[in-house]
Amino acid sequence: MPANRSLALGVAAAAFLAGPVLPAFANGELNLYSSRHYDTDERLYSDFTEATGITINRIEGNADELIARMEAEGANSPADVFLTVDTSRLERAKDAGLFQSIESPVLEARVPAYLQDEENQWFGFSQRARILFYDKTDVTDPPMTYQDLADPKYAGLVCIRSSSNVYTQTITAALIEHLGADAVKGWAEAVVANFARAPQGGDTDQLRGIVSGECDISMSNTYYFGRAIRKDVEGLPKDAMENIGWVFPNQDSIGAHMNLSGGGVAANAPNLENAILFLEYLASEQAQEYFSAGNDEYPAVPGVALSPSVAQLGFFKPDDLDATAIANNIPAAQQLLNEVGWE
Repeated sequence: MPANRSLALGVAAAAFLAGPVLPAFANGELNLYSSRHYDTDERLYSDFTEATGITINRIEGNADELIARMEAEGANSPADVFLTVDTSRLERAKDAGLFQSIESPVLEARVPAYLQDEENQWFGFSQRARILFYDKTDVTDPPMTYQDLADPKYAGLVCIRSSSNVYTQTITAALIEHLGADAVKGWAEAVVANFARAPQGGDTDQLRGIVSGECDISMSNTYYFGRAIRKDVEGLPKDAMENIGWVFPNQDSIGAHMNLSGGGVAANAPNLENAILFLEYLASEQAQEYFSAGNDEYPAVPGVALSPSVAQLGFFKPDDLDATAIANNIPAAQQLLNEVGWE
C-alpha cells in the first residue's frame, strides 16, 4: 500500500503524465453500461469519440438494475464497460463475475494502487470526501471526527442518510476496518440516539436539513456541497450556504473517508480493445480534470488540477484505506446498522 498522502485542494501539484495518447481514429464502437447519472458526463463521452472515432452506445440506469441485466444477459451481454458509483457496487459486480482482469500499464501507473482492484478488474476514476457539515450559528464546537457524532452533547442535532444507502454502508464498513465491529456497533447506537429526525433523503437533503433548521449537523459527500457553491441548487440559497461550516474528519488519525466512482471491462466485452482504451482515457489528464470541473469531484489521479468549487473546501488528509477492504466489510456493516435500529 502507498504511504498516506494529502490532497492539495488548491493550486495543482506538479504536472503528472498526461495519460494515454489516443489514436486519431480507432473506429468501431463501445457499449457502455453506466449508473453515473450526471449530465456533465456528456463531455467525457463526446471528447473520447472525437479523439478516437469510437462511437459510445450507452445504457444508463440504476446500478443494481444494470448488474441484474448483465447477469441475465450472461455470455451474450453486449456490455463492454460498466461504470458505477461506490466501492460496494464495483465489488458486487466483480463477485457476480461481470468483470474481467485486464492488463494496462497506463492504468497501473496512473491510478493509485489502493483505488484499484487487486486483480485489475476495476479501477477508481473519481472520489468524493464524506465529511461533516454544521450550522455555524448554533454549533460552536462541531464534531471533529466521525466518532464525535456519538457524543451525547449532539443529541437531537444529527441528520444522516438511511442504512440502506451505500454511502452509509461504506463509511460504516471503513470504520469497522479501522476500529473493529464492537466499537463501531457502540458508535452506531449512540449516533442513532442523536438523530434529529428519522434518516431520509439524499445528501442534498441532509444539507437542506441544516438550512431549514431541522438539524444542526449532517454528513454528506463534498460534491453535493461543491455543486451548490458553483450553481443554484433548490433549497440551498447562497446566503444560507454562507452559514454552513464543514469539517474534514479524523485529520489526526485515519483521515476523511472517500467514496469512489469507477468501472471495469465487462467479462464478455465484444470490443475489448476499445473498452481498455476508454478506461485509460478516463485516467487521462483531460478526463480527470473534467471529473472535478464538471461534477465537483476529486480526481483519482494525483496532481490533477481541481475546479474552484472543490479547491475552496481546502486541504485535507484522506483515508487511504484499500477499497477492497471496505467492500469486504459491507455485509457486516449492513447487519450492524440493522441491529442498532438505524433505519
